[in-house]
Amino acid sequence: MVENLLEVKDLWVEVEGREVLRGINLTIPLGETHIIFGRNGSGKTSLLMTIMGFPTYKVKHGQILFKGEDITKMPPYERAKKGIGIMFQRPPTIKGVKVREILKLISKENGAKIEELARAFQFEGFLGRELNKGFSGGELKKSELLQLLIQDPQLVLLDEPESGVDLENIHLIGQMIRKLLQKDLHRKRTKSGLIITHTGFILQYVPADLGYVIMNGEIYCKGNPLEIFEGIQKFGYEGCQQCLKRCEF
Repeated sequence: MVENLLEVKDLWVEVEGREVLRGINLTIPLGETHIIFGRNGSGKTSLLMTIMGFPTYKVKHGQILFKGEDITKMPPYERAKKGIGIMFQRPPTIKGVKVREILKLISKENGAKIEELARAFQFEGFLGRELNKGFSGGELKKSELLQLLIQDPQLVLLDEPESGVDLENIHLIGQMIRKLLQKDLHRKRTKSGLIITHTGFILQYVPADLGYVIMNGEIYCKGNPLEIFEGIQKFGYEGCQQCLKRCEF
């Protein structure tokens, strides 16, 4: 079994001629969850979209390896088949397509698991509704996470999972992510995750093994996620910039 599930090597990316990622390097071992902190517009979502292979994000240099295989030029559906799944911050509404129909399309088992998971996470009443139509922020997150639980990917990419979720739902969202990433297993986890956030509050519900700070499309530091989060809470991202200036001398 491969030791590192994901490796991103010296990744430079453009969107419509504008450079959005500059020399990104990160490695996620099997069974670990990493978290990236950064302001809106810092390049966090661009990194997830590039790892997933969306064609708007043009890789100008570098490599993306999944389970040791170079997937840099693979389309998104091939990456999904290989075991990568993504939760969007703002997923589209698909009129005329019911939630249950989507879940059956991606299910590797029979429909019983769909009903079981929907009940467990208080979502059974939404299975007959059109996908994401009229959903609240928390309902959108549940819809996305339920699709991932059914898809059962080995690498999970989560874009701002706490964004737009009220206090009533955030604990349940945390439970879904913990299940998805096997956080209640203390040994032999086979799932890895990459979470991006600008608030960091998801750490109250889902522990991470390593944290990074991204600014202006570059990763500037990495370390203990809780320590990084505490620093951002106390000093803001301006504090990260001041820290970087001090380190240059």
